Amino acid sequence: MPLPSQQPTQQSTVPAVSTSINVTDTVEEDSPSAVTTLTQQSIAELPGVDIDDRLLIIPGFQLFRRSISTVANPTTQGVSLRGLGSNGASRTLVLWDGIPMNDPFGGWVYWTRLAPEEMQRIELTPSASTAVFGDQAMDGAIAFFSRAAAKSNSYLQYDYGNYNQQELITGISGTGRHWAGSGDVRMFTSDGYYIVPASLRGSVDQPAGSDYIAGDLRADYFKGGQRLFLRLDILAEHRNNGTVDQKNSTGLGTIAANYARTFGGNQISVLGWYTQEAFRATFSSVAADRDSETITDRQTVPADGGGGAAYWSHTSHRWKTLFGADGERDSGFSTDRLLSGTKITGGEEFERGGFGQVQFSAGGFRLFGGLRGDLPGVGGGIISPSGGVAYGHHRLRAHGSLWRSFRAPTLNELYRPFQVGEVFEEANPALIPERMFGAEAGADYVGEKTHLSVNLFRDSIEHLIFNDTLSETPTTILRERENGPPAISRGIEASVSRKWRSVQGQLQYLFVDSHFEATGLKIPEVAKNQGSALLAYVKGDLTLSGSLRTYSSQFDDDLNRFLLPGYASLDAMASQKVSRNVTATAEMENTLNRQYYVALTPLPNTGAPRMWRLGLRWEQH
Repeated sequence: MPLPSQQPTQQSTVPAVSTSINVTDTVEEDSPSAVTTLTQQSIAELPGVDIDDRLLIIPGFQLFRRSISTVANPTTQGVSLRGLGSNGASRTLVLWDGIPMNDPFGGWVYWTRLAPEEMQRIELTPSASTAVFGDQAMDGAIAFFSRAAAKSNSYLQYDYGNYNQQELITGISGTGRHWAGSGDVRMFTSDGYYIVPASLRGSVDQPAGSDYIAGDLRADYFKGGQRLFLRLDILAEHRNNGTVDQKNSTGLGTIAANYARTFGGNQISVLGWYTQEAFRATFSSVAADRDSETITDRQTVPADGGGGAAYWSHTSHRWKTLFGADGERDSGFSTDRLLSGTKITGGEEFERGGFGQVQFSAGGFRLFGGLRGDLPGVGGGIISPSGGVAYGHHRLRAHGSLWRSFRAPTLNELYRPFQVGEVFEEANPALIPERMFGAEAGADYVGEKTHLSVNLFRDSIEHLIFNDTLSETPTTILRERENGPPAISRGIEASVSRKWRSVQGQLQYLFVDSHFEATGLKIPEVAKNQGSALLAYVKGDLTLSGSLRTYSSQFDDDLNRFLLPGYASLDAMASQKVSRNVTATAEMENTLNRQYYVALTPLPNTGAPRMWRLGLRWEQH
């Protein structure tokens, strides 16, 4: 379908009872859980510079403090699904062609590494209902898959918009009998916008802008049942964080490889990756009149991480088995040059795990069972069982699953302090892994033109890592990362899509109640009601779409004192092929220019105003 939908990725070959998860380019697994798939067409129908902005159309996809990656500090760009909240680190594993993208030091995601135009499809699995994924996948996984290389293909794209937004993308690819190669480069710059309301600004306030360049090279070899790919990607970015002295920059590079072989009913896949990066940031204390500021910390964080995984699967008439093992080593140190002197903190984590997943099919039923064992870098061993059932009959499908999952604290949470506005956040080397017991049940109707989906879920969380308020004064709030008391997140998600000739529409809704059980306090950064609507017209070389995203209020702190009001954003885009090789695009976000708040530090910070862009893309096949 051209719109986001909870349905099989390969509808013509996968029975309706099954929902497919592509773990890597070659390893595919079925799941007794809902999976949302965005095709290349549906990605193109959504406006946004970076891919995270476009994924906001899916209720439950949540970044820390409601900000988008083109403006926000990257340490706030961790992602979670279905209302678990976020403290900067991801509770969701993010994969790019099977390779983890979560930062080795902080667990957040550099969304600027991914060019939306070069994604073939995206799969979101909002649960740990299979044993395939371990740490960082406590509430599921998001998998990105690149466009396949085409024979003698090249392209050049330029976009310009208000706030001096400029983006240049270029790439080339080629194929042979047993090989394929591709290379892409993406450059973006923007003056940015003010994140402090006009009535509160002082002379130290500046627009929060960003500049970055990202690129990747990939080579593929395939012959018979064998396949090998090698990839190198790099990122260099610089950001202004809203005042004269508050800035951050990142430089990173990742090299990755994946080998797969298929023989008979068997398949093996082995992959590995290594990332090296350097993160730098400055923090300051701003005077009450916002006419002066003093740098309080110059922070440098070099980090590196690498790992690997191996999978073996076997498929027979009724049985499908998948076994595997993975491991990862991460290292990083934070050097803080404070007014009181220099402080160096950091360390190393080594995680390893193994799993087995079994599936049995009989009639319209599929039964699932899995077991995973992990030795995280912090704490003792963890056993995570999972199980589920799916049933399909004609156009109807039902599924249910239970699972245990976990997330180990990141090096960032253990060792790195930081400052946001007048909020000082201390690290905590005594943190232990988060644990979750989850359950889900749902049903789907898959018609020729109509698709309905409803899912109920309940997640019980132990040792949830949150930002605990220790003390408050009129000028300073001191918080520390802590393992919280038991919490619960439960709710319902529903979607309906319908196609009328060249027009397709979709409505999605999520209700989630996330709170600490003992106190009843709400988990920060979770909106109880989230919804979206999308209407698209596609005929020939013309595409028109409009989308609406809505959010109810949410709290920005653990004591539920800072309430961020709800808001809605109306977006639109148009695309028209103007010649054989040239396509023109126009898009606008926050069309009504609504002002909304993304953070209270305790100074209110505002989200993106109306943003528009015009572009031309030339592509030669």
